[in-house]
Amino acid sequence: MSRSQTSIEAEIDRIKKNLMELGRMHPGSLSSQKRTRGGEYHQLSYSHGGKGYTRYVRPENVADVKQELSNYHRFRELTSKWVQLEIELAKLKRDQNRSKKS
Repeated sequence: MSRSQTSIEAEIDRIKKNLMELGRMHPGSLSSQKRTRGGEYHQLSYSHGGKGYTRYVRPENVADVKQELSNYHRFRELTSKWVQLEIELAKLKRDQNRSKKS
């Protein structure tokens, strides 16, 4: 059963609101690396613009980077859902226009 145009648009509005509240974001993943002489450090790896990057992350910045990565993951989820809803909405509108012409 398809949803109404109003409910789809309301969900899109909720997604837009959630996107506005995300804050700073960064793509990639954070990993802990072992040093050859003991200890460990954190490394941020990501791709952007077709290029791969690896950056050292200072211990005092690890929590911030984790939050930025989490925000980026949430951004991707929300935008994917938004696109899905826009496709559903477009189909619903086309179907409504088709039934009006008949």
